[in-house]
Amino acid sequence: MKHLLIAACVLWGTVAFAQKGSGLGIKAGLNYNANGDYFESVGDAAQDPDRNVGFHIGLFGKLDLGRLYVRPELIYTKTKSDYDGNDFDMSKLDAPLLLGAKIIGPLHVFAGPSFQYLLNTEFDGIDIDDVENDFTVGLHIGAGVNLGKLGVDVRYERGFSSNEAEFINTNITSVGPSRLDTRPDQIIVGLSLKL
Repeated sequence: MKHLLIAACVLWGTVAFAQKGSGLGIKAGLNYNANGDYFESVGDAAQDPDRNVGFHIGLFGKLDLGRLYVRPELIYTKTKSDYDGNDFDMSKLDAPLLLGAKIIGPLHVFAGPSFQYLLNTEFDGIDIDDVENDFTVGLHIGAGVNLGKLGVDVRYERGFSSNEAEFINTNITSVGPSRLDTRPDQIIVGLSLKL
């Protein structure tokens, strides 16, 4: 985690002194999210989650390279998924490293890996301490419009590999532990302001 923060600070420092069109900014928005399947026991069928609205807030840097740009971000994200009335809350730090291309006028497209560090997970009052990996990698892909210093983008995020949490659910009579895939699957709408 410490190395991730140091790398982000160095990258933002480089961006701050880069050429015209580059800079730093803030961003925030809404996440329409769901995590992966929930299994009540090893032998049970999977249950898909209902999607809920979460939020994100963070910082970004932008290195303008003509028609291309590099945009590192550091974002705090809070999400919630509903599994038939049982809510799964998750908070995490995301560090997307996006490569973008300007298409026509203010329209641009982008994609890149997102490095994610899980801060906290809770499933209806049950603290989940044994998520397989606190650190995972996903993908962001999307498009946006820049209007001066204000930007709006829509993106899709998906985790590359499953990251399951295993726990004993005392409310369910099934045999064996319950499992929950914490991998993100979400549509993100964001507003950004270049400072």
